[in-house]
Amino acid sequence: MAQTAKTIAIGKRLRLAREQKGLSQAEVASAIDLHRPTISEMEAGRRKVSMEEFEVLAKLYDVPMTWLSCADTDEADERRDRRDMAALILAKLTTDELDLVLNVLAQIRQQKI
Repeated sequence: MAQTAKTIAIGKRLRLAREQKGLSQAEVASAIDLHRPTISEMEAGRRKVSMEEFEVLAKLYDVPMTWLSCADTDEADERRDRRDMAALILAKLTTDELDLVLNVLAQIRQQKI
């Protein structure tokens, strides 16, 4: 399959989501009954991902299928994707966890000034 901007964008999101879950390609492959090179090819944008695979991967990574499949864009944008991932994680935090994150962010911003 020829790489396109869309398949590259999907691959980058697949990798980001997997890494944020702390999973190796081998662990993902085992969990969804595929071979590790298949996961590598998906993340490199060299293999098309079926809708069924998107559904399984989205559930495994705990992210919306629409985000994972790049339904919102045709281009890779690492900064945007990382912000999106952070927002997905933040949305699942408890109030106490969110307060802690906000305090850490305030400390980081104060160090830059």
